[in-house]
Amino acid sequence: MDYQRISADCHIDLIWLPPDLFTSQASAKLKERMPYVIDTSKGKMWVAKNGARFGLMNGMGSAGREYVPGQIHRSDRMASTGLYDDGKKGIRRLTDPELRLKDQERDGVQGEVLYGILGASMRLNDNEAAIEMLTIYNEWLADFCRTHPDRYAGLASIPGHDIGAAVAEVKRVAHKGVLRGIDIANRPDLQPFWDSMWEPLWAIAEETHLPVHLHTIGGSLPDLSKLPRKTGRAAFATMISSFQMYMAVPLMAIIFGGVLEHHPGFRMVIGESGIGWLPYVLDHMDLEWEDQFADLDLKMKPSDYWRRQCYATYQTDRIGIKMLDEIGEDNIMWGSDFPHPDGIWPDSEEYIQRELGHLPAATRHKIVCANAGKLYGFLTA
Repeated sequence: MDYQRISADCHIDLIWLPPDLFTSQASAKLKERMPYVIDTSKGKMWVAKNGARFGLMNGMGSAGREYVPGQIHRSDRMASTGLYDDGKKGIRRLTDPELRLKDQERDGVQGEVLYGILGASMRLNDNEAAIEMLTIYNEWLADFCRTHPDRYAGLASIPGHDIGAAVAEVKRVAHKGVLRGIDIANRPDLQPFWDSMWEPLWAIAEETHLPVHLHTIGGSLPDLSKLPRKTGRAAFATMISSFQMYMAVPLMAIIFGGVLEHHPGFRMVIGESGIGWLPYVLDHMDLEWEDQFADLDLKMKPSDYWRRQCYATYQTDRIGIKMLDEIGEDNIMWGSDFPHPDGIWPDSEEYIQRELGHLPAATRHKIVCANAGKLYGFLTA
């Protein structure tokens, strides 16, 4: 494969999965607690018997929202390709491996990294069932990726609420040898990453050579139904505009907590984090470490650990590209965020040319292809 563009941040969401996937694969004990599909006045809906709602089958974004023309420009652009109309007909372009290839070829992408259903596992609101739900998904994802291992690099969805279950799933996934990284459920009630409870997971991630991923979910959002429309829109706009920067906290916790010092083979990716905020955070971490936290168990500046072991993905970030020297051209990976409405599919070429066209060809190739290609095994040299 002549790789020219690899998207380091794409998604397979629960709402596009086979409707009977979880109920058909779950153990007898948990079958009744799995997500499934029902008919509603708005169409088929993913639900669970405990009242959890996951969105419309084959709907928009990770939450299966109803596509309404004219509300979101990027969604209109995706809709123009027939994506949502096909979904209503039961054509699951996003989870049919052959149809998905065609959609990525439309965007000039030869390989993609697939994030999973961690948000849905949180919305299930059933920790025991969520563990089995993730295992079922990971098995399905491995089968999906086996169809075209030169095109698909799946990330195993790992529970964040049960360290024992998380370690066991990493071992199981590593033994299977298909998925190429682990994605930890980044949920609001997550224990801070400086906590030593995470040590068994860091150790097994390093041992298995599986990069650890944290995909941004942003901050909490109030119940918009209880707010006046204008106030609710302001609250939603605030969350959407700021959610990438919430990744500063886990990044700082992992570095200051000594995880990268004690596990030099550990690789971490902050997904859909954007990059424009990184220079300030890295510089400020260095300042605070030198000024008052030299007693921490670090032998290098925090920014040195970043450059040695960390990556961030972005889809469009004009400011971040201007500060590439501060961030490191080896530490960022472009991704289209397909098929989410804040992504740039199927217009990636336009965005890449506008933001990266002035860079040397070798630098541009690292960002849109080689960095991800090497990390995920698409490129072996």
